Amino acid sequence: MEEKLTDNIILIGTAHISKESVNEVRKAIETYKPDIVAVELCQRRFESISKKEKWENTPVTALIKSNNAYFMLAQTFLSSIQRRLGQEYGVEPGSEMIAAMQEAEKFNVKVALVDRDITVTLKRAWRMMGIREKFKVVWEFLKAMIGYEEEDLEGLDLKELMNQDVLSQMMEEFSALAPSAAKVLIAERDLYIAQKIYKESTKGKVVAVVGAGHISGIKKHLEKQQQHINLQELEQIPKKRFKLVKAVEIAIPVIFFSVIGWIIYSTGVDPWNKIKDIFLIWFLVHGILAAIGVAIARGHPLSIFIAFIAAPFTSLEPFFAPGWFAGLVEAKLRKPLIKDFQQLSKIESVRDFLRNRVIRLLMVVALANLGSILGTIIALPWILSLGIG
Repeated sequence: MEEKLTDNIILIGTAHISKESVNEVRKAIETYKPDIVAVELCQRRFESISKKEKWENTPVTALIKSNNAYFMLAQTFLSSIQRRLGQEYGVEPGSEMIAAMQEAEKFNVKVALVDRDITVTLKRAWRMMGIREKFKVVWEFLKAMIGYEEEDLEGLDLKELMNQDVLSQMMEEFSALAPSAAKVLIAERDLYIAQKIYKESTKGKVVAVVGAGHISGIKKHLEKQQQHINLQELEQIPKKRFKLVKAVEIAIPVIFFSVIGWIIYSTGVDPWNKIKDIFLIWFLVHGILAAIGVAIARGHPLSIFIAFIAAPFTSLEPFFAPGWFAGLVEAKLRKPLIKDFQQLSKIESVRDFLRNRVIRLLMVVALANLGSILGTIIALPWILSLGIG
């Protein structure tokens, strides 16, 4: 799909998993001989495509520590869908972007990365979603990751996929799934990419390689020639709003230490036996239930121990969770790699599911946190009855 907007701007719409797209990209660059080849990639996605082996062997912990968890999830989600389509048609995901960069290098042409950082996009989208939308998106993410909808891909016509209306319809379906995020993921990106392409076009002729579903939006913004859009506003992350869950997290330690204070105030000469019992109940209930959660997840013995130690303390402050500590230990001892993430779409049995290091890590984190939450539900009323009684 080719759109020549001006002498300096040529848009090439691709399907991301099409041999035809790869050939069309190469042909356009050879035909138009641009000064700049613009690709719908940000720096992070560029590195994951151009340095694939290094990306696949990156420990997940390195991405988490460098605040790249959002990118890791997004790249894995996109790759899982594109990989299954690519296997069907014998094309690697992102081949057309690689072809564009190779052709640019061949003709000694500058490559411009014109997409917004995917981490910024996802954080903006996540902050704008309500709780119900978040659950819907997580559910669809999980289904895509394990290949639940793979049978739906078998009847897909790749030529239809190149059709603008089909891709636009897919975007509309996502808008229905999470309307609050649609503006960020679709409209904002179209505006951002269009503005970057426009800026590059002031330096010379640009061939821009973008997803076919973005063509309509990008074209609309370029035709308006909105050259004064402030891109920095589109790169800011909205501040977190104070929510009920956070209020409950703050209330728990307040209630706990209020009970301790009340016992000291109301009990006569020796309140310490009662206080000792309260701390013992809190420690054991949280520690045991969090440790059981990690054990169910088949976590390492040291991860189980860390969950046991961390849960009583993390339950009394709103900023950390026992699963984080148990998960970090688990990830350190049994380092999952990005390729473990990419194997998720190939899981075919319960055995495969349980052996996957990423699944195990996620279960360690989730079940440790769940155990600690159950611990609070059990222990808080218990110590309240001791304090009042």
